[in-house]
Amino acid sequence: MPGWAADAGLSVQTDLANPSTRPGLRLPGRVTLTASLGALRVDGVRLGLVVRVEGADGGQSLVEFHRAPVAGPFVLAAGERRVVPFALPVPWETPLTVVADKAPLGLRMGLRTEVPMGSEPVRAPLGPAVAADELRPLFVHALPAQAGILDTLAELGFELRQAALRAGRLPGVRQAFGFHQVIGYWAAPMYAGPMNELEVTLVTDAYGVEAILWLDRRLALSGGGHTSISRFRVNHVGADRTDWSKVLDGWLRRAIDRHAAAASQFRAHPHLTESPQVSRRPDPQEQGGDPGATAG
Repeated sequence: MPGWAADAGLSVQTDLANPSTRPGLRLPGRVTLTASLGALRVDGVRLGLVVRVEGADGGQSLVEFHRAPVAGPFVLAAGERRVVPFALPVPWETPLTVVADKAPLGLRMGLRTEVPMGSEPVRAPLGPAVAADELRPLFVHALPAQAGILDTLAELGFELRQAALRAGRLPGVRQAFGFHQVIGYWAAPMYAGPMNELEVTLVTDAYGVEAILWLDRRLALSGGGHTSISRFRVNHVGADRTDWSKVLDGWLRRAIDRHAAAASQFRAHPHLTESPQVSRRPDPQEQGGDPGATAG
């Protein structure tokens, strides 16, 4: 249904060619504006991506993490209907809302349309107004490198526990946004001895994906809990030809070794909450690929 600017006589309708997309692609669609009462001066059309983020206090709030203009100022004549096509770039770091072919309830994303209007419309003496279109739901699917990691975890027996967006930045990790995505799993049987839970954060850029693995042992022999962190990186190029079972098993075994080593230090230092043995981030390698590709 169209959105309306209060008392302005402006209807705003946003339509997507396809609500499914991936990070790094472009989201095609159109915004249709109609002046129903009289001529209007429109200051532009803006699109924003909105998600629900969990704060440090456990509460949730809507956050617009990406905004882009798709049209500049123009005048709508009385009764005029104007269509504004767009191809919105989807940032590389956009969180996923579809994980291993599932859409967890905690992962919702919408497209918001805003149409600011001038304080002196062409005819009717209206005050400043902004028409905010209803949020259009989006479904963000994984890129091959992201899918290789998440799908293989499921194949190895890790059971999806939760998925959420948490406010805050990760120390030492280059991030575009002030929040990060956490995908939690119950440990697979073959890896369940040293850990109970695994949390995965994927930070993606134009060249690859940095995977941060959080291993958690709630009932350690020391009588407390222990969490350790390991980081790995994979490039987009060649991701579809990677032996992901071998890669993930290697990552997990190395992470478990660090986890066990840090656990011994944890017993000596009970206030230590993260492993000091974090794998070094590989040097960036520029790879091919068109950041502005359009979904087919």
